[in-house]
Amino acid sequence: MSDMQDTLLLGSEGIKKIILHGGTGDIPKITTGAKVTFHFRTQLCDDERTVIDDSKVVGTPMEIVIGNMFKLDIWETLLSSMRIDEVAEFWCDTIHTGVYPLVSKSMRRIAEGKDPVNWHIHTCGMANMFAYHSLGYADLDELMKEPKPLYFVLELLKVQQPNEYSRESWALNDEERLKAVPVLHGQGNKLYKQGRYQEATQKYKEAIICIKNVQTKEKAWEVPWLKLEKMANTLTLNYCQCLLRMEEYYEVIEHTSDIINQHPGMVKAFFLRGKAHMEVWNEAEARQDFSRVLDLDPGMKKTIKKELGVLNMRMEEKNQEDRDKYRGMF
Repeated sequence: MSDMQDTLLLGSEGIKKIILHGGTGDIPKITTGAKVTFHFRTQLCDDERTVIDDSKVVGTPMEIVIGNMFKLDIWETLLSSMRIDEVAEFWCDTIHTGVYPLVSKSMRRIAEGKDPVNWHIHTCGMANMFAYHSLGYADLDELMKEPKPLYFVLELLKVQQPNEYSRESWALNDEERLKAVPVLHGQGNKLYKQGRYQEATQKYKEAIICIKNVQTKEKAWEVPWLKLEKMANTLTLNYCQCLLRMEEYYEVIEHTSDIINQHPGMVKAFFLRGKAHMEVWNEAEARQDFSRVLDLDPGMKKTIKKELGVLNMRMEEKNQEDRDKYRGMF
């Protein structure tokens, strides 16, 4: 068993896997929000296989919440190929290990009882890290200057689905939540452009949850609250755009109506609601929403003209269908 090559690792480039100890049962489902507990040892690819980090030495296993920003993306990939109690060694090329020093620094600071300063690993933050800053650990500085392939030896201990553990334990603080929002927003937009609407809705939803969590601590309708509300509305409308593509028209009508009731000046909310009404043949409602769009933003004239053209065509088709249906009845 010890040298079983598992080269099928999700078709990922730059990863080699060897199972050192077989696990049990099926490969668990690792989805967004799942909490994964595992031991890890990180080693250089030198003759000594120099150990950089080892959770067993620290004494506590690593816990990550999938999709929760703090982590090595590559770990999610590796872990999702494992069974419970499996121990496996993964060789990972530098394309996957470039951010490892930053993650490692965070983990070491937590282990030392200090608060990790850069809990969220942003690409913008990374650029200046590469430039001058010392991470405060010589071996990590070395790796940062010259990223290298690494070995990760992982032992998967348990996987808990979002409803199987209390989420408070890893709750981000408010500052971290707000930092996560633009990152999730960007990921959502990228997935939307790729036509991956289901996955995009997950990112938007997560960002909205972050905002709502912070917003509950502000006084309603005061400036900080309103700023957060505006962010949440923008994300909700992006979410609705995905739902339109996924043909969830009634849900779009529900969410956009919520926004319109609170904030009657949101052009995009009327526009998306109009489109959803059109899809379910609510002609009067669609016309009303489209005319509100024009009241609020005359610059939308061309777009609305096009939408009304589609609406007329839709209604014509429907009327024809109805006529045919009745003709068949008599």
